[in-house]
Amino acid sequence: MSGLLGALLPAVPLVAGLVGLLLPPAPRHPGGAESGDRARMLAVALGVTGAAGALALAVALLVTVDSPTETSTTWIDLGGLTVTLGVRLDGAAALVAVAVTAVALAVQVYSIGYLRRGPHDDIDVDHRYPPYAAQISLFTAAMLLVVVAGDLVMLLVGWEVMGLCSYLLIAHDRRLPGAPAAAMKAFLVTRVGDVGFLLGIALLGVSAGSFRIADVLAHDHSGATLTAAGLLLLAGVAGKSAQFPLHTWLPDAMAGPTPISALIHAATMVAAGVYAVTRLYPLFTAAPVTLTVLGVIGSITLLLGALAATAQDDLKRVLAWSTVSQLGYMTGALAVGSPSAALFHLLTHAAFKALLFLAAGAVIHAVGSTLMSEMGGLRRSMPVTFWCTVVGLGALVGVPPLAGFWSKEGVLAVAESAAREGTGPAPSWVGWLVWVAGLVGVAITAWYAGRLLLRAFFGEPRLPLVRPHDPPAVMRWPVLLLAVPAALLGLAGFVGAFANRLRFATVPVAGAEDGLVHIGPGLLLPLVLLLVGAGLVWLGWRRDTAADPAAALGPLRPVFARAFRLDDVQHTLVVRPIRALARAARTGDESVVDGAVEGSGRVASGLGAGLAALHRAALPRAAAGVLAGALLIGLAATLIGVTR
Repeated sequence: MSGLLGALLPAVPLVAGLVGLLLPPAPRHPGGAESGDRARMLAVALGVTGAAGALALAVALLVTVDSPTETSTTWIDLGGLTVTLGVRLDGAAALVAVAVTAVALAVQVYSIGYLRRGPHDDIDVDHRYPPYAAQISLFTAAMLLVVVAGDLVMLLVGWEVMGLCSYLLIAHDRRLPGAPAAAMKAFLVTRVGDVGFLLGIALLGVSAGSFRIADVLAHDHSGATLTAAGLLLLAGVAGKSAQFPLHTWLPDAMAGPTPISALIHAATMVAAGVYAVTRLYPLFTAAPVTLTVLGVIGSITLLLGALAATAQDDLKRVLAWSTVSQLGYMTGALAVGSPSAALFHLLTHAAFKALLFLAAGAVIHAVGSTLMSEMGGLRRSMPVTFWCTVVGLGALVGVPPLAGFWSKEGVLAVAESAAREGTGPAPSWVGWLVWVAGLVGVAITAWYAGRLLLRAFFGEPRLPLVRPHDPPAVMRWPVLLLAVPAALLGLAGFVGAFANRLRFATVPVAGAEDGLVHIGPGLLLPLVLLLVGAGLVWLGWRRDTAADPAAALGPLRPVFARAFRLDDVQHTLVVRPIRALARAARTGDESVVDGAVEGSGRVASGLGAGLAALHRAALPRAAAGVLAGALLIGLAATLIGVTR
């Protein structure tokens, strides 16, 4: 029964997406309004039904799966190298599937109102809704395939389909000049990592003689194979989960529709990398070098994202950089030996980050701008959105007893244990690095979250002509419902059944997996740092409520706003050389390859023209030619006879 549910889980949204792609886009012209409404209604029905069906299956899977289960059948056998079709299910997979489908359903419902033509819109913003809804369904199906896949090749298929869907959805609103470029950047940057991911999978499959995950985990790989494969897989994880140095695509992806930002940041793309590491975690613990690299990358990403968020004016980019930072906590937890803590924070992050993006969408929908410098005073006119944002930001910062507090404390506790007691699989200095970076990140997160709240919802309105209001019910209810897990999901860590589902019996790390929730004196230091960060931004804002607290950053503000100019570094070290190489290759192709081909053609044409001219000669000249030829033949015959 569990195997059937696992197979149906990605199949339901996949079918909804494929059928949705057959629907015609709603026509732009007014005469086609009736047929456009029918196409839109069908797209809405398919999208919502597919997501709701997947959620029901995920909940059923959560109830029925009480122990690891696997079903598979051989698909391809290439000289002893086996590729299988099947699912690999456990409690962690069921919980992640519930989170993915719940966010996908919220996004599908929310999009009905967010992508609807308003009374003041001079063009139809909704004419491409059918492919939009279908692509969300395909995106959801791809992530669910990654969640339940029992074979690395199947996992890779879902992994790559997500990349394609992200490209299509980020570029959905092609009227925005930055959307196509952002989509292309996301696609290319993640492809760089995916090359390593593909090679890592190939290396493990060839070594084990099978791509089935159970076979790969059970095989006795050599140390060199594990290290090489682990580092290659981490390249793909860095791309998908926006880890340094392949993180640059995620903030630019904010050019896409806000509901898509919620889907990418909360439940699909960025979660896939962290989840993939947990699925193969025993291989990483057997190669500690890979976890050392992951710890360094995660710590850099954590601080980089937090610092960049402090100087952004775009509301969505603040949330995007906060996602980069929170992903650093997850990869840091993996590096110090606790996939349970990483998945716990992944689940709570899915709830509060989806809430924050959808609440931000409500603000953008009402104000007509993504810039916080054009907001202000919204708590009075948008009370529902305000309080939901407070819950989301509180969970992001780690205000007790909201969800993010318990999961983030879990990460910090295992990092402290790895640092002080050496309980992690990586060297103890990695634990110190993750722990210190995490503590500093708490204070910085409190600062930029407080700045966002003060700039957007407090003070005086900066656009007095705008009359903002809370969103309509179809957008409001998803936000309200997401506020519940954002506030309470962390308390599930006290429930044994929930905690046991996130435990990994195959993880050979002593002392790091002793529980999801940690209560003790260690809670005080993060709370003090939280109060310091929040207090500093509050004091800076109180001096001048019209000024931006980011002004206190001084000369560092433009550096943080440009994220330490790492985009420029990549452009200089990677983009420009590749473009120069492409120009050289084009010149060589046109001058050498095409030149040789075209030159030989010109020689042949010239020779043919000369022969044609001779062929068309007048009769006297032709007769002279025949006589000359006969004379030459006779002379040759004579000479041959003399020589004999």
